[in-house]
Amino acid sequence: MLRNSWFCLFVLASFAHADDKMFSNPVIPGFAPDPSIERVGDDFYLINSTFEYFPGIPVYHSTDLVNWELISYALNDSGQLNLDTIGSGSGIHASTIRFHDGVFYIVTTNNIDGRLVNFIVTATDPRGPWSEPHVLEGAPGIDPSLLFDDGRVWYVGNHAPPDPAFVGEMEIWLQEVDIERWALTGERYFLWRGCCQGVWAEGPHIYKKDGYYYLLISEGGTAYEHALSVAIATDIRGPYQNNPRNPILSHRQLSYDHPITGVGHADFVELADGRWYAMALGWRLVDGLHGILGRETFLVPLTWETEPYWWKEPKYTWPVVSPETGRIELRFALPFADRAQRALPDVNDEFDSAALGLEWNMRRTHEQPFHRLENGRLMLELGAGSIAEGARYSFLGIRQRGFEYAAETELRFAAAGDNEEAGLTVIQNDRSALVVSLRAGRLSLYHAEDDKRRELASVPYAEESVRLRVEADYLEFRFLFAGPDDDWRVLAEEVDGTVLSPAVINGYNYTGLYIGPYATANGESSETEAEYEYLRYKGTARSRDAWYERQVGAD
Repeated sequence: MLRNSWFCLFVLASFAHADDKMFSNPVIPGFAPDPSIERVGDDFYLINSTFEYFPGIPVYHSTDLVNWELISYALNDSGQLNLDTIGSGSGIHASTIRFHDGVFYIVTTNNIDGRLVNFIVTATDPRGPWSEPHVLEGAPGIDPSLLFDDGRVWYVGNHAPPDPAFVGEMEIWLQEVDIERWALTGERYFLWRGCCQGVWAEGPHIYKKDGYYYLLISEGGTAYEHALSVAIATDIRGPYQNNPRNPILSHRQLSYDHPITGVGHADFVELADGRWYAMALGWRLVDGLHGILGRETFLVPLTWETEPYWWKEPKYTWPVVSPETGRIELRFALPFADRAQRALPDVNDEFDSAALGLEWNMRRTHEQPFHRLENGRLMLELGAGSIAEGARYSFLGIRQRGFEYAAETELRFAAAGDNEEAGLTVIQNDRSALVVSLRAGRLSLYHAEDDKRRELASVPYAEESVRLRVEADYLEFRFLFAGPDDDWRVLAEEVDGTVLSPAVINGYNYTGLYIGPYATANGESSETEAEYEYLRYKGTARSRDAWYERQVGAD
């Protein structure tokens, strides 16, 4: 924790002088990595990566850059793509959204356990419907972007060069797209390996401004050393010249326990009045280590500055991110002073609509639906699959949007055998989840870890109806239960949440915590269903910025 006395005093003073002319980061909290943004008139549209989760690529809308509404998904038909048995962290990588001549274009990568498929989907309305994928054959690498320029369409992506000097050296490449045939065409150009020795050079975007082409990339890997760098050219095909002030954004120079770290992978947007902003990802690590929420979306102002050197020609103009401090701060001035940041909404789903709300996701695509809404209840089939790497199983969840919350549901379930269970899970990925489940005659809490389970608590329970409640306090969880008309009883408390941390579980993690209903027959076929009456999720932090105060020791 940061305990420097002068820093704490500064933080406390900044909180004391905060007003409604400021907004707080992140603007899209919880699992929301790799943001890409596009402005169309007075409207802004933003998308994120989704990896193994489905529906894929959420589309958000805003008119003020700080309040975002989820309006659709670009990938909402399981026939559009293959996420069936991919591993944790595979699937839909960084995507780019662009608008041209009345059409929205999203270009993205589906990583099918190492086989990279790059494709484009389109829509005339960002709320959908979105088209079937147009696969671009022969496009290597990840994180593609598009630029529409003077009647031509350019694809920019990354790949491992044929002569890498080390593992992880990447190179940015460019090629024209025939948008009528959905095919790469013409010569391929190799543009840049970045400013930082090309370590995981990725996430490229090209912008055209005042006759110059600016190539923005991410480097250093999406952890503490993440960074943004930029190069310039007079021709889109290069050569590109490095900005001598690179990287233009990074927190790599800050302490590991700085409240916001791993910043990078950004996209720029110009406002109608000529101002510019960047949307970037960042981590909020608990105690400087545990990124349980995954990477999130942060908003940061930027400006453009021309080199001051009297002796140099030409004098280039470069983007300057967060010009006052060079960092992504907790608070910045509102982009539109008359549009304040609203409180984060809670989720209260009574399952009384014709379809699940947009906030719900499943893990992977499924051949057949495993759930339905009926008479105000969510009916969940007990599939044979259980939480395991690359498996498909009956789970529906919503993103954990904060470090402090309470979530509750009521379950009706009668197990037909000892193999059947249903309940609620807090899940990081296939490698780690906390599961509270009702089985024949017992209610249990266990940690699902690498295809195994470790029981943490268990009590006899003979009823077929139970209310379940999870209370989260950063890295500590509390699990409670009750009969339909009974008071809450503790099943387990002070449960260690570090078991859900990417820093602890085996293998790198690109996603964040979800919570939701889970049911399984543990490898056997079953006709049993679990019935859920509702799911309610409520943030319990005393303020939107409580996480920051805790991290700097200002509470």
